[in-house]
Formats: sequence, structure tokens, C-alpha cells
Amino acid sequence: MRVLARGLVGLLAVSFLVGPIPAAFADHGEEARALIAARAQAPGQNIRFATFSVGLSRSTAGELTEDLTGTGSAQARAIAEVIQTVRPDVVLLNDFDYDPDAASAALFHRNYLRVGQNGRTPLDYPYSYTAAPNRGVQSGYDLDNDGVVGGAGDAFGPGAFPGQGGMVLFSKYPIRTTSVRTFGDFLWQDLPGALLPDDPATESAGDSYSVEERAALPLSSTSHWDVPVIVSGRTVHVLASNPGPPVVDDPDERRTSDEIRFWSDYVAGASYPYDDDGTAGGLRRGDRFVIMGDQNSDPRDGGTAPAPIDQLLENSLIRDPSPSSEGAAEASALQGGANAVQHGDPRFDTADYEDQQTGNLRTDYVLTSRTLRVSTSGVFWPRAGLPGAELTGILPFPASAHRLVYADVVLRGARER
Repeated sequence: MRVLARGLVGLLAVSFLVGPIPAAFADHGEEARALIAARAQAPGQNIRFATFSVGLSRSTAGELTEDLTGTGSAQARAIAEVIQTVRPDVVLLNDFDYDPDAASAALFHRNYLRVGQNGRTPLDYPYSYTAAPNRGVQSGYDLDNDGVVGGAGDAFGPGAFPGQGGMVLFSKYPIRTTSVRTFGDFLWQDLPGALLPDDPATESAGDSYSVEERAALPLSSTSHWDVPVIVSGRTVHVLASNPGPPVVDDPDERRTSDEIRFWSDYVAGASYPYDDDGTAGGLRRGDRFVIMGDQNSDPRDGGTAPAPIDQLLENSLIRDPSPSSEGAAEASALQGGANAVQHGDPRFDTADYEDQQTGNLRTDYVLTSRTLRVSTSGVFWPRAGLPGAELTGILPFPASAHRLVYADVVLRGARER
């Protein structure tokens, strides 16, 4: 079994005083005023969790670090401005290239988040977490059956180099680093009832991969992390993941479905999940959690039925805040194409995909445990012409094809677990 450098934590020790109502919101329209009002609605401690698939992924290793070394990346400035507008307390960035020294994450924090963009107030995240993903890590096997060992199709997760399209978590609250759990080495075949692909030439199930390949292939195409964030002595488990396209043609979304089911079982306390340190078991009854990330699954459109994401949305332990935006509904109507024949409510879309065949979809999620109360939620997708719409835009997108998704969680009166 391979050994990856996991669990690298960056403590970005800087300090800015961020008031409860940033001055940068003063003249930025309805969207900003709604965000401010939402933060003030609920009694207790209101914590904003967000996920954003940012597209800060480059074609070669080290390229993103070079791009972020100065302050000249227009894409990074737009991404930072979105984050500074919404001002989450804890934010997961998907599709962010990983490097072993966490240099890119530190540079993005220092050169973009800590620098006010277009009049916004800078943001300071004293705590961060990142770890090596499976994307781009070569398996040593011909997983895509093209007759050649090597290349993107034979990696444990899609990627041109190790670390391409990873994840990074930024937090205003301390991370209990000694209790972080990563599941990058958990084998796909060890998931009970795993939907491993079949070889059509045989009558056996789940035999498309050889015995040797199954003994090496992890479930997680990117990463699965359980990151405990400590807020006033209380623990919230941030469950971060980004199921990606499969390593072989997979019209049934088998791997995506199993990656999503992993969290559904984990929050229910399943005994089978083992982490990269060899500790087994899921969460305990009553633990607080927030599942965040680009799950690459829409509940109504763009894939198989039933949708893989239903395994989370229909789990009785999980609350779906159903974040929405007026901009998503407007974009669906204006763009037409595949959007016109979709079944889902376009208000809930979180990504602006190709219009003719795919259409816009809901693929990015912030889902909470039933032990947490959600005061509000939303998708940062302003209507055309309103302040902030220039940050979402149309192809080529200033920031990303995905939109930032957030939910405000109220913490009060609960015992530490």
C-alpha cells in the first residue's frame, strides 16, 4: 500500500479585526444587505460554513504556486472578492491544487484573502488544513485498459500530476489537528456493497478490475476528511470531499455514488470506515457535523436516477438547508438549451455548465446534522446587473463555473463531545 504525505496543516498566524458588519458592504446592493441581515437573525453563536469549487487548478505541478506568488491573478482576485463578500467563518475550497508545503494555500491567503479586493474588507483565517489528495497519483496499473500503464486514466483519481485539483479548508476557529481523520487509503472494495464495475464478458459482479487492482484502488477519488473545528469549546466535524469523474467510463456513476454513501454511513456511526492511521468507526450519536464540497451529483438532473446525492439528502440524520439564488433561476431561463427540459427547480443550481447538453446543476452542498440549527443559507449568484454579478458572469467565468454555497449554523447550549 502506498504512503502519501497526509495531514499537513498550515497555521496562518495573522490578525485583522473584522467587525460584525463590514464597511465594504455599505454600497454593494441587495445581495450584500441580505447577507448582513442573515448574520444578525438568530440568537446564539452564528457560524457561516461555505463551500466553493474555485477552479484554481493548473496543468502542471507548481504552476498555481507561481500564479499566486504576486497579486496579479485576475481569477484569484475574483475568487477572493466573492469570499470577502460572503465572509464565511469556515470555507472549503475544492479544485485547488495541492503542494506538499501548502505554499499555494498560504499565498492565496496572504496575497488575496488578506488583501481587500475592489473595496471589500480583507479576511483573515488563522487556521487552515490541507492534505495530499488521490488525484494524479499513479496506481501502477492499467486501470483504463488502454494497453499502457501510466497517464491520467491510470491514476487513483483524475489528475495530470499528484495533487492536481485538491482541497483546502480555511477557518477562523481552531482546528483540532490531532483529531483530524483522512480516508485516502480506504479501499473501494472495503465499502460494504461496493458498486465496483462489472466485466461484461463474465457473469461475476464487480470484477472489471483485477484482484490486484481492487487491492490498491481507494474509494476516494480526491479526499475524504473529518476536520474537527472548535467553536467556543464545542466541536463541529467538517466532513469535506469532492467525488470526481471516475477513472474509467462510468455512466452509472458507481464510484461517485459510493463516495457519497461513505458519508451517509459515517454520520450514522458505521463501524467499517478505517482512516489512514488505522482507526475504525464513524461519528458518535449526537455529534455535530457539516458535510461540505462539490459532490458532482444533482438530485434531479444530469445523471442517473435515483441520484447518488439522494443518499445524503434522504438521510434522517442530515438537514438540507436548500440554499438558492435568484441569479440561478434567471440564468437558466436566459441560457435555455438543456436548462429548458430539466426537472429540478433552477433556483437551487450551484454550477453554470454547458447549456446544450448538460445545463446548470446543483452539485455543491453544505449539509448539516440535525443536531444543528440553520438560520439561513444561500448561493452567491446575483441577478444580472446587480452588484456582484460581475464576479459570476458568463463563460469565460471571472472566478469559477461553480458558485459559493453557504449556510449559517447556530451553536448554543450544547455539551462538548
